[in-house]
Amino acid sequence: MQMPIESMNLMLLNVGYAQHNADWNWQNVNSPFTRIYYVTEGEALLHLPDHDVRLRPGYMYTIPAYTVHSYECHGVFAHYYLHIYEGFKNDMNIQEVYELPTEIEGTKMDVHLLEFLCNRLPDASLPSSNPDSYDTTAQTSGYVQRYLSMSLWEKMELRGAMLMLVSHFIQQGHPCVWTNDDRTKRVLEYIHTHISESINIETLANVGCVTKSYLIKLFKRDFGTSPIQYINKKKVERAQLLLFTTDKTVKEIAFLLGFGDQNYFVRLFRKVTDMTPQEYRHSKFLNH
Repeated sequence: MQMPIESMNLMLLNVGYAQHNADWNWQNVNSPFTRIYYVTEGEALLHLPDHDVRLRPGYMYTIPAYTVHSYECHGVFAHYYLHIYEGFKNDMNIQEVYELPTEIEGTKMDVHLLEFLCNRLPDASLPSSNPDSYDTTAQTSGYVQRYLSMSLWEKMELRGAMLMLVSHFIQQGHPCVWTNDDRTKRVLEYIHTHISESINIETLANVGCVTKSYLIKLFKRDFGTSPIQYINKKKVERAQLLLFTTDKTVKEIAFLLGFGDQNYFVRLFRKVTDMTPQEYRHSKFLNH
């Protein structure tokens, strides 16, 4: 399932250069945006759900959105950071289409691109490495509005630099093989195309040209979860991004995602994230 380049609707949230000294230690970070780092000095440890990665100079790293992770730093550590997210098009995101390496060797071009972004957008850097020292909700809203208010040529210029950086990870990655079954491929594509709507099993069974019970069996075989559980997870992820990047109310977000019952949406969100939508909106995870 290839992602056309026009579907990679990258939006820039933050970019900057950070210098630390044993003060880059954050636990259980889970952000609705993708992080890219280029390390210039020192070392730190990145704890991912299934393995640890030692961050070292001359290498570039990416952490996918919605990935729970932690940082550990015991000395001098300096790096460029770039926070990006994909727009609200109903497509699969980069990490769902490509298996990207966490670490790749950096190049002079990567440094030049990050320096360009930093110089082009000095106001996009974070004021502090400690998210408790500022209002992340108001800060993020300002970052998003700044980007959206840019002219078309400015957005194209920034998007080109971001695409070049991401392309270096894609070059060393490979397309995800979700399934070789055309029936579940059609169902998966339908879910992502209609994620902002109410989706039921009967409709998905018709898309896959199978019975409802057989669809559930096929979906669990290929994706390890039921269609409804997968849909709910993707709706909550979309809600996380909307809560983080817009000032829409919880009721408005529930409506945009096809929920007729706001209370049900809140219960589902809490079940998936262990927080209410309002608690998530004010949580502190915008660090560099």
